[in-house]
Amino acid sequence: MDLWESLEQECKSCSRCGLCRTRTNVVFGVGNPNADIMFIGEGPGEQEDLKGEPFVGPAGKLLDDMMSIIDLDRTKVYIANIVKCRPPGNRDPQQEEQEACVDYLYRQIRLVQPKLIVCLGRIAATRLIRPDFRITREHGTWTQINGIPHTAIYHPSALLRDVTKRPETFDDLLSIREKMKELGI
Repeated sequence: MDLWESLEQECKSCSRCGLCRTRTNVVFGVGNPNADIMFIGEGPGEQEDLKGEPFVGPAGKLLDDMMSIIDLDRTKVYIANIVKCRPPGNRDPQQEEQEACVDYLYRQIRLVQPKLIVCLGRIAATRLIRPDFRITREHGTWTQINGIPHTAIYHPSALLRDVTKRPETFDDLLSIREKMKELGI
């Protein structure tokens, strides 16, 4: 078994936190394991828990639409979450749940070796970019972490709730496309 399969099996049998007791499926990740770009969210919702795949509900459809604006799709990126099990009621993952699970994400990042990371929403940004990251003020800005450019954009669920944020997100997507060109992606 290779490292990727081993990590996925380890993740699927995880019982590090209480989320394992309420999950239907572990939502490991989806896409190209050799992708140049990773999109990282906070955790699975109800539809993702049922299917075992990230971003498959209405927010997933919007994410697909957003990626298509910059000539990306799920075959060209890898999509993962900080926590791999659905928090009850789709609440934000608690700090101890993130701590129990984030090592799986860091290992996914090391295996994918992306050239660019896009955080989807506040929680992913505060975990991966900086604990005091403010999504409303800092979305679309770039930060270099371990040699990898990171940015954060509004989570697709937030854009479903508040369509007034969509023009800003369009600008952020154009910034991602520019960074892709700069990096030769």
